Amino acid sequence: MTQFPHVRVAGPAVERGRQYGEQARDRVRASIAAYRDVFRHYAGWDWDTVRREAARFEAPIAAFRPAYLEEIRGIAAGAGADPLDVLAINVRTEVMFAAQARQAPGAGTALGTGRVPGPGGECSAFAVAPAPGTQEPTLLGQNWDWLPHAAQTVVVLEASQPDGPDFVTVVEAGLLAKTGLNSAGLGLVTNAMVTGADTGRPGIPYHVALRALLDCETVTDALTVLQARERSSAANYLIAHSDGLAVNVEAAPGCFDRLFLLFPGEDGVLLHTNHFRSDRFAELDVGLWAMPSSPFRLHRLQAGLRAAGGPPSLALFRTLLADHANQPGAVCCHPDPRQHPLDQGKTVASVLMDLTAKRLWLADGNPCDTPYRELDYREFLAKPVSFREPAGALAAGPLAAGAR
Repeated sequence: MTQFPHVRVAGPAVERGRQYGEQARDRVRASIAAYRDVFRHYAGWDWDTVRREAARFEAPIAAFRPAYLEEIRGIAAGAGADPLDVLAINVRTEVMFAAQARQAPGAGTALGTGRVPGPGGECSAFAVAPAPGTQEPTLLGQNWDWLPHAAQTVVVLEASQPDGPDFVTVVEAGLLAKTGLNSAGLGLVTNAMVTGADTGRPGIPYHVALRALLDCETVTDALTVLQARERSSAANYLIAHSDGLAVNVEAAPGCFDRLFLLFPGEDGVLLHTNHFRSDRFAELDVGLWAMPSSPFRLHRLQAGLRAAGGPPSLALFRTLLADHANQPGAVCCHPDPRQHPLDQGKTVASVLMDLTAKRLWLADGNPCDTPYRELDYREFLAKPVSFREPAGALAAGPLAAGAR
């Protein structure tokens, strides 16, 4: 298995983006090319339609954190791509899962379409928060299951920025962020979710929200970010901090009243897959249709923890994340040959983090057959905590202005 390349960037937003695009040029362009086919398959859209839809998200992003548009502009310049193409892959969730919500049985006009849901797998995530007064570390991790093409586009992005925490994220090339940790001690893993309200209405896109979370210094900051503006898509954000706090935020599309919080149990553990678990959520959970392996993956993680008996550890989660029960829709997911190639899923990467030690272990593929490699970020993520609001209020013009 080839290791994912590392991309290290520094400086203001547009310069970091340019360095990112230059270093990951081939992978950014491969991402754009792959999603042309994916969007056509899921939404029936040609690329001109995708670009027009993507442009509708510029205004919400500019009102939220315009510096992220500068990052996107820089990525495009460095990769020799159109900025709207880079924006388009950053709103891939809004395109694909809105299409799934429309196709779900009982979801209005698509009733009875009978389309088989996909991709077949998604993500299985965990956090372990130590009890107050103990010296145990805060642990976090997940299997990231996605379309198989992503195995050829992932990078490990290592970013130093003057106006916020430095951060590391394991992400598809060209996207702003995914799973990761930062110099303030905050870590993030995530699960896709889908509801009947996932219509693709412009708001804060999923991957922009992920990027904003990695700019946070505390768990309260992270919740504030998710409450700040209307979010376009459902998603699950499992957030933890080296100070021992952890929270799972199930987010439906909308504003602050569509956030549902879950906290660790007596054992300090939080587990999540791809369906809503909050008793407060009483709407259409399309994730149970689109990703039907979700409750079974959750059950296997729960069963594995109960059987282990002892305190949860990264060694235990290495074993649990390699579980193959219910294959191909297992915790360690492999492509289902019965499905269309663009509906198949696989574990693209497995990530384990010790937020206290600022160390990350990465399997560049399925953890059943790919060794984890240790990445020690104590030096890279040594920036002191500032407790200041990240910059990002600089004006950003339309992305299309730089595309011609």
